[in-house]
Amino acid sequence: MRSKFLGIAGGSCSGKTTLVNALAKTYFGSVSTVAFDSYYRDQGNKSLHDRTLVNYDHPDSLDVELFVSDMQNLRDGKTVQCPIYDFSTHTRSSETQIVEPTDLVILDGILLLAFSAIIDLLDLRVFVDASESTRFRRRIPRDVEERGRTESQSLEQLQRTVQPMHQKFVGPSIQYADLIIDGELNPKLSAEKVRSALAALN
Repeated sequence: MRSKFLGIAGGSCSGKTTLVNALAKTYFGSVSTVAFDSYYRDQGNKSLHDRTLVNYDHPDSLDVELFVSDMQNLRDGKTVQCPIYDFSTHTRSSETQIVEPTDLVILDGILLLAFSAIIDLLDLRVFVDASESTRFRRRIPRDVEERGRTESQSLEQLQRTVQPMHQKFVGPSIQYADLIIDGELNPKLSAEKVRSALAALN
């Protein structure tokens, strides 16, 4: 099987996951998804307090070597075991997620297009763009409901690392995108645009 590899990048809470889910539901063919977020480096050797101080929006926070190795194996038609990351404790689970080669493999992450080794693996590169106000408005409820943060912790992280790293690394990576999607657009329309771009690869 020759899988198509689609990479979806963009700022935190720009709408990447919503687009991934829309594509997974509507793509004509088998689909597997891998979140770059699952490859955060394990911080279990630090105290819980020290783990909260790590800059998780910097490229160094991600195990890009393992990610590239796993995705290359997936491209080669091999089944891989992707890590599972616990955002509430900043540690990797002892369990893994089995991902098999499919017609379409969707990768997503804020820093996906910040690494040339990942860019080289992708058949189509998408950047989901959304205003800072929209991303911030979505981020705090997400952190509280899904990642075990308090509202004040989420706001502090936004100011301390999220926005500065967005300006330095995430935002500039838009230059490597083949397609830019408006993160405030109806996800069904966005998914249709991406499907058309994928079909054009044939």
